[in-house]
Amino acid sequence: MTDQRDEALEERRRRLGAALKEVDRETGREARDEKRAEASRKGYAEAMKLSSEFVAAVIVGGVLGYFLDRFAGTGPWGLIVLLLLGFCAGVLNVMRSAGLVAKPDPGKRRDG
Repeated sequence: MTDQRDEALEERRRRLGAALKEVDRETGREARDEKRAEASRKGYAEAMKLSSEFVAAVIVGGVLGYFLDRFAGTGPWGLIVLLLLGFCAGVLNVMRSAGLVAKPDPGKRRDG
């Protein structure tokens, strides 16, 4: 008797699964899920790109400041100034990449 109930239960599960797949196909749920996954991957890639640009600018500023101090003997001031400039350059690069700030156009100049 329990075998018959198990078989009936399995049959009902198979029918339910098939019916759910059919509903998903009709509503386009699978396509939406794929689009969400693709958008998530693109967002992660964009975040990694922006963060690496920022970190690289700060590191380059710090390294240049360190070597300026080392060879010119300017104390911590070269490091401080160039580290801050690297930070500003990193923020500007991130804002340009994100589209929040217009990129400079070398063809256009303001005269006067």
